[in-house]
Amino acid sequence: MKEQQTAHRNFALTKENYKLLAIGFVVVIIGLILMSGGGSTEEYRFSEEIYSFRRTTLAPILVLAGFVFEIYAIMKKPKIED
Repeated sequence: MKEQQTAHRNFALTKENYKLLAIGFVVVIIGLILMSGGGSTEEYRFSEEIYSFRRTTLAPILVLAGFVFEIYAIMKKPKIED
């Protein structure tokens, strides 16, 4: 039993850390998807859609929040179970 506990404690991250990392990764991907698009359907026509709130404000905030959450997920210490 002690060998299993010792082996388990050798890992730097726990299952909870990996779940939080996955959540942060999904937030970053959603931000990148929201940032994409906005091109014109015609070759020589400019589209004002590229300057929409979604692409210039919302998406970068989501990407930045996702990266900050990733840092938190890595730095979070596991709960000590006795």
